[in-house]
Amino acid sequence: MVAHAAFFDPTGSRYGIPTYPWKCAPDGYATRRGLRAMGLRPGGQEVAAQVMRGRHRRPPLVAYLYRIDLAKPVRPMTSRKWGALALAMLARRTCPKCQGTYSYCLPTSLGTCVPCAYPDPDGSEGSH
Repeated sequence: MVAHAAFFDPTGSRYGIPTYPWKCAPDGYATRRGLRAMGLRPGGQEVAAQVMRGRHRRPPLVAYLYRIDLAKPVRPMTSRKWGALALAMLARRTCPKCQGTYSYCLPTSLGTCVPCAYPDPDGSEGSH
């Protein structure tokens, strides 16, 4: 329990905001991901608290918490947002070199599709 005591600061005197050990936050708080799972968003509110987890010889991991009672519902997607998202995903699936479209997102580490990144040794790029 010693490791937990280092991050237990419910008044915020040590860290500036109320701080709790990892997985020990009181009810009524959630992370952004937790709010999203409930169909909510922070809605402009400030960070209300944080949870911290110590790591050996590294800075501690921090997750910010928001109050659930002040959260607002997620805004619904409009048809224009859906269209913009579809175009963005199409761009991630299209090779800039050969203009081939794939059923998966191209690896950003290559910048192109695999056949364009690693052409055949005989000089042909193969069929896309």
